Amino acid sequence: MATEIKQTTRAQESTNAIERLYITMRHLLNRGFYKPSGVSGNALRSALLLLRPEIYGTVAEEKAELNGLIYVLERLPNGIEECRFINLTSDEGYSKSHLVPIVPPKRRRNCYRIDDEQMNIEITRGRSDIYDILTHLTFLFIESGKICKRVLVDEGSATIRDWDKLTSFVLSEEKGDDEREVALIHAANILGRTFDEVVEIQNKLATPESPDQFLNVIHWLGKLAIEEETTGNKRTITFSPLLRERLGHHIHGERWADMIKQTLKDNNLLHRPLHIISANMHSVMNSLFAKKALAKEFPNTNSLEVFEALSAAKNKNLNKKVKSAAEKNGMLFLDDTSGANIDVQIFDTAKFGMGTCCYDLPEGISEEQKPVIFVMDYAFGEQAYETIDELLKPFEQGDQKWFLNVDSVSIMGKAGILEGGKGDLMIPSAHIFEGTADNYPFHNELCASDFEGNGLKVLEGAMVTVLGTSLQNKDILRFFHESTWNVIGLEMEGVHYQKAIQSASQIRKSIKKDVKVRYAYYASDNPLETGSTLASGGLGTTGVKPTYLITDRILKQIFNS
Repeated sequence: MATEIKQTTRAQESTNAIERLYITMRHLLNRGFYKPSGVSGNALRSALLLLRPEIYGTVAEEKAELNGLIYVLERLPNGIEECRFINLTSDEGYSKSHLVPIVPPKRRRNCYRIDDEQMNIEITRGRSDIYDILTHLTFLFIESGKICKRVLVDEGSATIRDWDKLTSFVLSEEKGDDEREVALIHAANILGRTFDEVVEIQNKLATPESPDQFLNVIHWLGKLAIEEETTGNKRTITFSPLLRERLGHHIHGERWADMIKQTLKDNNLLHRPLHIISANMHSVMNSLFAKKALAKEFPNTNSLEVFEALSAAKNKNLNKKVKSAAEKNGMLFLDDTSGANIDVQIFDTAKFGMGTCCYDLPEGISEEQKPVIFVMDYAFGEQAYETIDELLKPFEQGDQKWFLNVDSVSIMGKAGILEGGKGDLMIPSAHIFEGTADNYPFHNELCASDFEGNGLKVLEGAMVTVLGTSLQNKDILRFFHESTWNVIGLEMEGVHYQKAIQSASQIRKSIKKDVKVRYAYYASDNPLETGSTLASGGLGTTGVKPTYLITDRILKQIFNS
């Protein structure tokens, strides 16, 4: 009797697509270059279209994907759509040239427009940065191809009237509101979208300096694809030899860690109990000092009102007042110059003035026992391993060696939730590395009961560390959530942090074996709900409450340890 062959599920197809993307990107990196319209570029495009990531919405359909386009443009340098040549480099000294770095709004990476046709992007945060960029570029090339397909007629020898009119507007010097509206109508026809949808995206992307950014992007995406089709001038992505040589060698992480350990030594803090927190650059500082520093402005100390006010862009003076109070009471701010793009704050609790801090240390504690709180800005993907691995190594100068007295490592941040909504909490008990057999169970000092009664949903369970936020879809995430893995959320750094901590504490023995670890995340999106992905917009003030609840719980444990 013939054996019944099981149909491949959508989740299995998606897993295969992610693996193909991952392997292809690593191959291209080793090779040194590829052309998006060539065999390798088509392999990336086919895998991404098979995966159909939730964050890229309608990328596999004929009509243009507009929310995904905004998401991608916020993470790539301004003007990249105009460049035929994109070069991924290491830190190779461009900062010393006349070129002004272009930093994308939602990704900390230095990019340099070399000339009209070339954009260089510095990679200092490891392979995760490369996967992120290549995935976003592949999305742009897919959308670019859609425009080309819709505007070329007569076997590629002519373009449709809508395209000619859009091009005429983009190239014209005088642009009134009426002409802009007409151009948007033509753009809507080209993109297969309604006029309302196109106007909404135009308003989101417009800036005072570039009121027609959306129309310019559409024009250049179409223009380069049309030229590629009609003249054979291919777009090319290259990886510099120095980048390929340096990748994986922790060059920036080592510089970053050495700078920090030298600062600790200079301030006689190397021997003191050290509590490492990976977080943003405001919540720990604000939690420690804001309610006391702003007591006149906000007399209700039990309210989140002070933190909501501090998160508003208009209240810069309030932020300055809190920062000033922190600096007067032992806070050191290290502006990162290592290339890692991770800023640092060091809080010496022995220098906290009477009545300035919102938390109290146990009575009778000596100066030597008072903790030092070290806050590092968020790492990106694999960079989490590079930075923490280097930080937890002993500090060596000549024949001398100092071991850090690390008491705890706390990781807080945003993650995708698989059951719940934006702002809800996730407390992991293990990290699972997607696509590998690497699993990291651990004892989390935080638990769900720590956050009960705050009006937020709190989930406890395993979390999956993914290769990239763009490399997911509902099918694979639903499998993780509904199978025996019982995954509650997804993020990009957990495995890498835990791998570094376990290596240092249990293998290298450079820190104590019983180092405490704390992980807590709040939901930035729910990729299983249409319209609730990262491409649908940020958290706004929704993120204030979970951010400060987690920070408060971490600080209470540190001060009472």
